Amino acid sequence: MTVSTELELQSFVLLRLGERRFAVSATQIAELVAPSRVFRFPHRTSKLEGVILRRGRIVPVCEVSEILLGKRLTSRRFYLIAVRNYGAQREWVAVPVTGECELINAEMMPAAESDAPHVAGWLSHDGDVIEVLNLDTLTPGPEQALLKSAAPQSEEGRP
Repeated sequence: MTVSTELELQSFVLLRLGERRFAVSATQIAELVAPSRVFRFPHRTSKLEGVILRRGRIVPVCEVSEILLGKRLTSRRFYLIAVRNYGAQREWVAVPVTGECELINAEMMPAAESDAPHVAGWLSHDGDVIEVLNLDTLTPGPEQALLKSAAPQSEEGRP
């Protein structure tokens, strides 16, 4: 392996949802934790299952299996705590996983324009082609609120 090839390798965490494996850049992972009590609220969206408390933080639990698999999974083995970017702000999100996680080094092929917005790229590992997830688009966030607050106000709306 040459130095130029080694420089192209990146670290990824492989996670299992049902029968499929997905990858997330290791730089986005805060920790892997055992399932804990999920606090649910009646006003949540379908993409937000509730919140867990972790290290003094309130961490939203994001339901991603419907988008990735087409069905909701109720079993949990771990929560993968990842960092999600909300504009300039960075927050933790919990992604439920149903199987073991694995740290690998691989070369990522970038996503094509025809790929879904939640796909950051593709990996080849152990004979499988694995989607690398873009958590910023996969998990719910305050994008609409940010867009509304950034919109210029009319003269009538100013005090």
